Amino acid sequence: MKKIVVFLIILSVLSSCVSSKKYKELDDKYIKMRSENVELKDQLDSLSNNQLKCLSTLERLQIQYDNLQNKYSTLNKLYQAKENTYKKLKASYDALSKSSSQTLAYEAKKNQELLEQLNQKQKELAKERAELDEQIKKIKHLEDLIAKKDAKLNNLKGSLTRALDKFKNQGLKVTRKNGKIYISMENKLLFDSGSWKIKPGGRDAIKTIANILSINPDVEVMIEGHTDNVPYHGKGQIKDNWDLSVKRATSVVRQLLKNEHIDPKRLIPAGRSKYLPVADNSTPQGRAKNRRIEVILTPRLDEIMDLLNND
Repeated sequence: MKKIVVFLIILSVLSSCVSSKKYKELDDKYIKMRSENVELKDQLDSLSNNQLKCLSTLERLQIQYDNLQNKYSTLNKLYQAKENTYKKLKASYDALSKSSSQTLAYEAKKNQELLEQLNQKQKELAKERAELDEQIKKIKHLEDLIAKKDAKLNNLKGSLTRALDKFKNQGLKVTRKNGKIYISMENKLLFDSGSWKIKPGGRDAIKTIANILSINPDVEVMIEGHTDNVPYHGKGQIKDNWDLSVKRATSVVRQLLKNEHIDPKRLIPAGRSKYLPVADNSTPQGRAKNRRIEVILTPRLDEIMDLLNND
């Protein structure tokens, strides 16, 4: 009996060791799989965002194109059916014309009238077919214009990113979103606290931006001034953060216009005050990010709008 008890104890200990080892292996495998799952999810999110950007521009045009293709197919089937009817009636008319019978002559006359109606319908169908072809050409032209605008915008962003690289550690960054390019410059590069006088480093950055804008005349330029939520307590003409944000935007505009090749009609200064923060105003770091100038570049879409308006 004692031997059996000892055997059972040994068996229990061995079983416990195996279970612990198996649990450790499963736990390690779970941690690894969870890490891989997070990484794959990040990659999926990134790919999904890129896909949405690529598809958003052509989505509406693709729908229009599909509708026109369906209409074209329907009209083509109708055209073929009418053409077959026309051939049958013409053959009948030719046979009836050979007869001198009054009845056959009457029927031939009726068939002739039908032929004339069919000829008229063919002309109408041909006209609609030509209009449909023209619509398809316009859609293709519109797609080409959008692609060219997108390529130009990418080239412009690349030029700005390379030219302004030396300022990126001073609170300057170049991004693209919603079909526009944003050049964001924190106040540590541009202005002292409460001032709208541009510092030397900021003047250098704006001069670089102006040089690139001067050789890209087909973009509109919005200059927005932003502040944190700390009230402005200065004296004189500036009363509050609204005034300060506008004054700083105007200072940047005047600095850009020192480049004589920039048309003033392209520039729009605006003050946003504290109402469009990009960070939490409850921390010094967040307030520093919110005190900024944003230069927003928008490509002109005159050619695209003319094409749409003439549709």
